[in-house]
Amino acid sequence: MKKKYVSNSQESVRMFKSGFLEALSKVHFLVPVYLFMPVIIYCTYRALFTDHIELPAFFGLFILGLFIWTFVEYIMHRFVFHYMPADKPWAQRMHFIFHGVHHDYPSDAKRLVLPPSVSIPLATLFYFLFKAILPVNYVFGFFPGFILGYLFYDLSHYAIHHFNFKGSIWKKIKQHHMLHHYQDPDKGYGVSSPLWDKIFRSDFIKK
Repeated sequence: MKKKYVSNSQESVRMFKSGFLEALSKVHFLVPVYLFMPVIIYCTYRALFTDHIELPAFFGLFILGLFIWTFVEYIMHRFVFHYMPADKPWAQRMHFIFHGVHHDYPSDAKRLVLPPSVSIPLATLFYFLFKAILPVNYVFGFFPGFILGYLFYDLSHYAIHHFNFKGSIWKKIKQHHMLHHYQDPDKGYGVSSPLWDKIFRSDFIKK
């Protein structure tokens, strides 16, 4: 397989001529926490104290939301962020903007979590999708779990690239993602969990 360009510089390469677009492409890793923790708190309050969802049902919906996030994370990483057919220049460009730049500059600290210009529209889209699918008001038990899964993904992705782990579980998670970057980008799409890579046979053979 042809080796792709990879820089270990922690500086942010410029992507856009427009200063406004350039600013939208960068974000501090804690910004998603400030944006989405209030959403989690509000949905939890709404579920328990306004819609009066019983506690066991709430926890069940919350855990289901976490689980569904891991699947969405895998699907988006594999089929959206890595969509780059050679005969479609526009797809190549979109791939670089949304994800390819991260593979070229994996240590760029300002492009390791989704910027609000992407995460807010996606969260809104998923909220209305789940609201349409789930029984009335159940979205307020499900959605905070889903968003917490997203926050775990974003923060763990940053940590994987910038922290040294001592725990065996975190070391395995980091190894899985580093193999995706430095061995084969067509495998290891799960970032916060290798579960779906094992199910869909896109895992690495680790020795």
